[in-house]
Amino acid sequence: MASATGTAKPERRRRSYRSRWLPGSRLGRLIIALNLLGLTILITGALVLNELRRGLVNARIDSLTTQAELLVTIIDQTATVGEPTPALDPDYASRLLQLLANPKAQRARLFDAHGELIADSEQVADRVEWRQLPPAHSRGSKDRFRFDFRLPVQKPTTPEGRQALRNEVASALAGRHVAEMRRGENGQRVVSVSIPIQNVRMVLGVLTLEASDVDEIIARERMALIPFILIAVTVMLISSLLLNSLIAQPVLRLARAADRVRLAGARAISLPDLARRDDELGDLTRSLEAMTHSLSERMDAIDSFAADVAHEIRNPLTSLRSAVETLDLVSDPAARTRLLGILKNDVQRLDRLVTDISNASRLDAELSRDQPKVIDLERLVGDIVGTYEARARPGEPTVRLQRPAPPLPMKVRGREGPLGQIFRNLIDNARSFSPPGSEVLVALAKVRDTLVVSVSDNGPGIPPDNLETIFQRFYTSRPKGQAFGGNSGLGLSIARQIAEAHGGALIARNRVDDEGVVHGAMFLLTLPEAKL
Repeated sequence: MASATGTAKPERRRRSYRSRWLPGSRLGRLIIALNLLGLTILITGALVLNELRRGLVNARIDSLTTQAELLVTIIDQTATVGEPTPALDPDYASRLLQLLANPKAQRARLFDAHGELIADSEQVADRVEWRQLPPAHSRGSKDRFRFDFRLPVQKPTTPEGRQALRNEVASALAGRHVAEMRRGENGQRVVSVSIPIQNVRMVLGVLTLEASDVDEIIARERMALIPFILIAVTVMLISSLLLNSLIAQPVLRLARAADRVRLAGARAISLPDLARRDDELGDLTRSLEAMTHSLSERMDAIDSFAADVAHEIRNPLTSLRSAVETLDLVSDPAARTRLLGILKNDVQRLDRLVTDISNASRLDAELSRDQPKVIDLERLVGDIVGTYEARARPGEPTVRLQRPAPPLPMKVRGREGPLGQIFRNLIDNARSFSPPGSEVLVALAKVRDTLVVSVSDNGPGIPPDNLETIFQRFYTSRPKGQAFGGNSGLGLSIARQIAEAHGGALIARNRVDDEGVVHGAMFLLTLPEAKL
């Protein structure tokens, strides 16, 4: 309803200088940053541990290479026999391998020039397999006479492991130093170094050292990855809690506040702590607060409008009831004629009041339904003034249009129906206050980018204290001699609201000469010029 619609307070918008290092909204950047943080920690940990593993494996290879080169030198110097064709002494080389090799740390194997195994540190080592006995059973226990007759089973070998070893030995017999990580004969990963035993340029055999603690290295690497995983999980938990605190909980509070407005009869949402936030939730909260505040003002205006309508309708109804009740008691024809005139005037007043209330109630719908378009303001005002000129009667105030000189384009963006209602209301108001035979002047002008339409009359003017009061609903100031009920008091209120809906303004002033004598009233309508 036009006259019942309150002017909503301007929505508060905080301008913030948001960072541009990530695209999207502020909350979107926060979510992306928190997720990337946990992922970055995991990737960093994996890269660091990958380098650590590579460093550990390389260090193990360097250690085995140093030991193998030392053993090869000793075996070449002490276990080589035969002239002019040297060869390895298998028995002496085997005893040297048993003496010098460290079977607890790695496995050493010696191959002859044909790739046949001469010695193996696991076979020549004097070691005894042992294991801890199970705990003793108490007297009378049912498990007392149970024994475990299971024998230790030798780990099976795999063809892939044996083939990898043969390939490594063959490469070493070709005179190359081989250092790699491969699968052992039992399937586990080993770090292996194979170095040829050479006398001058002749290859007499190959020494292979294997370290099977690669799985332990990898296990230590995985253990080292646990802190990074824990940190990443902690970061993800913290980020989840932050997102819950910064997004989920505020949204839930907004939903509950909206439910209170819907169910508990509250008029507006008020969440000042969320409204102070400088992000999308803050914008949403401020928008909801402004919306509910506007709806609350509208509801108050509707209540006030209904009360005003009831009050304004009650006056002519009271007069009608009194005249009707008196009509049956009056027999004088002159008195009955006077009472019938009162009835006629009251009916006309009710008709005018109901018509204006109907126009006011449809105004909001018309403003929201019709799409704004570019309108030739001079043509629109000219058509309306022409209508009044065509219907002019002798003795009534005339209406004249004063166009700008020289002619100027006067285009405005708006709705033709409501804009025409402004001019009709202003002209009707001016004619009602103008003496018979006078003139109502409608003048068009342009000031920079603003179009100005003035409607002037030759009436008594407006009291200075009422220059704003006349735009209130149902305010009337009946001119002397005018029939009662000719004005509803809604025309100027409707005209101002239509002007404001089009981005313009409507004010009233008196036409005063140099001596301070009032010669009538003037209404000034300003509208922004349409940009083509």
